[in-house]
Amino acid sequence: MKLNIYSKNNNMYKYKLKEATPTSAKAYQQKRIDAFDEIEARLNNLYPIISNAKNETAEYYQENPGSYAVVKPTDLILDYIKDIEDLIKPQ
Repeated sequence: MKLNIYSKNNNMYKYKLKEATPTSAKAYQQKRIDAFDEIEARLNNLYPIISNAKNETAEYYQENPGSYAVVKPTDLILDYIKDIEDLIKPQ
């Protein structure tokens, strides 16, 4: 028995790939602008977290005055902030 790949009963090509419908430029641009609202909100949420981390670090060093332990990775955080500044500063 031979399989006829061109027959109507062959389901091999039943599913077609569809290209994603391109969004309009206006919708795309609005999405990019709206992302800044999320960025601002997340940055604002960092303020209390940073304050708590500072307090936790100060408390740890008061309890362990001879310690050189890194309680929170401030150098890494500062590097990330610098990278963000570099990404968004005017050219």
